[in-house]
Amino acid sequence: MLESLKEHIVSFSATAGIKLISSIVILIVCWKLISVLIKFLQKGKLFGKIDASAKSFLLNFLSIVLKVVLVLTVASILGVPMTNVVAVLGSCGLAIGLALQGSLSNFAGGLMILIFKPFKAGDYVEACGNAGTVQAISMLYTKLLTVDNKAIMIPNGTLSNSTVINYTAENIRRVDLTFSVAYDTDIERVKKILLVIAEQHDAVLTDPAPTARLLQQNDSSLDFTLRAWCDKKDYWDVYFDLNEGVKAAFDKVNIQIPYPQMDVHVKNG
Repeated sequence: MLESLKEHIVSFSATAGIKLISSIVILIVCWKLISVLIKFLQKGKLFGKIDASAKSFLLNFLSIVLKVVLVLTVASILGVPMTNVVAVLGSCGLAIGLALQGSLSNFAGGLMILIFKPFKAGDYVEACGNAGTVQAISMLYTKLLTVDNKAIMIPNGTLSNSTVINYTAENIRRVDLTFSVAYDTDIERVKKILLVIAEQHDAVLTDPAPTARLLQQNDSSLDFTLRAWCDKKDYWDVYFDLNEGVKAAFDKVNIQIPYPQMDVHVKNG
């Protein structure tokens, strides 16, 4: 009797030991293979044409899915009933979902950003009160780099539900400038000077052509608008060059830039 029980225990231990060792080997080897596969896809041609931000997001998601499938497979090899595993995962998923509502919202927001593509890595955008160049779109956050080199992490859930201004979505942009002059200044003369300054700039496009018009009559000045189109990469060069060029041209022909004025009438009682 004892001998039979001993043989049964030894047989069971050997079988369970083999399963355990094989499961550990499978887990370690396949885990490393998943990492190798992700690195291969990252450098391969299959994802080569995908936007860098979407590529990072998809590869991270794929890595998580494959590792979850691997763990479930190992549990199955060890003889764990899948119905029990599914039940446990369901309970854990509910608990985790309640605890990580914000993170799940960010994950869903990241998917929406990748599907509808309001911006991509390298675009200059303004959203949630911040502006900067999109560096990366991860599973939960989007990283912006400001012009003064500050990194801003915006939750994808918040970002996907906010108004996003993409300044670099189109190839060309319009530079809008406003210049104020004294009331006695000749309107046609000002318009001509503004157009000449714009047309002489190498980066200003001829189609659409620049325009200069009287914008409004303020209390102390006539306000003119100058609108010039350029490639998006030249925007700030054109913006600053036109400002400096117009100021120099106005000084040359003695066009006055007025200061706010107020007339005070005194009545003697």
